[in-house]
Amino acid sequence: MQPPSRRTFLALGLLLTTGGALAACTDSHDDGHGTTEGERRRPDPDEPVRARAVTATDTLLAGYDALLAGPGAGQAAQLQPLRAEVVQHRAALAAGLPGASPSATTPGAASASASPSAPTSATGGTTSAVTTTAALASLERQTAQARLADLGAASPQLARLLASVSTAGVLHAVALGDAAPPTVPAPAPTEPAGASASASPSAAPSGSPAVSPSGPGSAAAIGPDAVNAFQGALSAEHAAIYGYGVVGARLPDDQQRTDARTAYAAHQTRRDAWQRLLGGAGATPSAAAAGYQLPFAVSDAAGAGRLAAHIETRLTAVYADLVAAVTGTQRTTAADALRECALRARRWGAAPTAFPGLPEPATTPAPGTPTAGSPTAGSPAPTAGA
Repeated sequence: MQPPSRRTFLALGLLLTTGGALAACTDSHDDGHGTTEGERRRPDPDEPVRARAVTATDTLLAGYDALLAGPGAGQAAQLQPLRAEVVQHRAALAAGLPGASPSATTPGAASASASPSAPTSATGGTTSAVTTTAALASLERQTAQARLADLGAASPQLARLLASVSTAGVLHAVALGDAAPPTVPAPAPTEPAGASASASPSAAPSGSPAVSPSGPGSAAAIGPDAVNAFQGALSAEHAAIYGYGVVGARLPDDQQRTDARTAYAAHQTRRDAWQRLLGGAGATPSAAAAGYQLPFAVSDAAGAGRLAAHIETRLTAVYADLVAAVTGTQRTTAADALRECALRARRWGAAPTAFPGLPEPATTPAPGTPTAGSPTAGSPAPTAGA
């Protein structure tokens, strides 16, 4: 895999394309040297992962169809937009599967093998007919969990897609009334004495509760590419912490300010985790800038909410790229961060997206085709002065 893109903030939370791209290792499809079609067609190791993901998605679509055709007919205004996103997920996940339909665009085409009355579950069993939104929410959550279980078996770009689609499924489950997150076991970090609290602005909210993200895995397993990716994530967290200091200073002492304190603490904990991981790998963690230029003026509570949504949305892109840049349990850690940022972005009023953390439209290319470049970021630009 080529080195991952360096992700930092030029303006707080604003990722700028500088011409680089996060590229997956792909087979060449150049036939200028007499290569035969049979020689060019190589087995795709992602095919089993894609097939499982598509089967799970067909089950999910069948659940939507069963509910829409029965008790949920009166909730079509809520269900149809969510189903339309699942159709987009199927198209992206099916890309490259030989003989597979890339999408299921009509209610009757959700699955050729899974009927609404007894769809195959995301884990290979069968599920009873979906007759309530609660049952559909549970199916969305279970499907999201199954996608995370396949992160380690996927190529970097497919892992990135799976993490994004899993996050979308959790957002769907929340919209349908199920707030329980996926539960994929991951090691939890231990908070060392005297954990760094650098880059905390004077206007930062106080009294933040402790929030512990999933553990980043063994520092000894970090390679040079992953070190660069984690440095970018650390830089992004430094900027997010600064931004939440501004957010907290513009909010009244109400539930929104409590939410800002919780988010502030979560980003501090992520920052500390990345610092420990990088230090354990023998790298010097990147330091926070003295200050960061805001993407727009923030003078009241409405602007503070917009800034919080902006910060979290930009961080989803950072963590989607981190999924592709790392391996093993570190992918689960990055996917957890992606999901948490997406949930916070939605709570702050960010616009819905079918593929959190990915540019629209989001598809993963078939083997042997060039990958679309993901946005990259320049170096951090501290403000003049503090």
